[in-house]
Amino acid sequence: MNSRFEDHPERGSGTVLASGLALVVIMAMVLTLLLAQSAVMASRAAAAADLAALAAADALRGLTSGEPCAIAAAVAARHDAAVVSCSEGAGQTVEVRTELIARTMLGAASGQARAGPPP
Repeated sequence: MNSRFEDHPERGSGTVLASGLALVVIMAMVLTLLLAQSAVMASRAAAAADLAALAAADALRGLTSGEPCAIAAAVAARHDAAVVSCSEGAGQTVEVRTELIARTMLGAASGQARAGPPP
């Protein structure tokens, strides 16, 4: 037998340790990218909800023509979102919930907004 390997039984353990550390770093980067993507998608869903609610409130007040929830759905669709719920409230307010059509690995992003006349 070769005595060189018998004297160093832990030979090559540094390679295994470095590979394990590289795998941990790669997994941390992937998780960070997924969380960043989710944050961007949540922001897009919130913006779509805001714009849809504002457009629906304008329609409810008679500033634009059309049915408020249909207008909200059209505005949300232009921002790659779908209206999940749309309801008219007291004081000529409209509440809209949207969900982005595109999904991430962590699920669908949703947004909620309420709009009405200025105070």
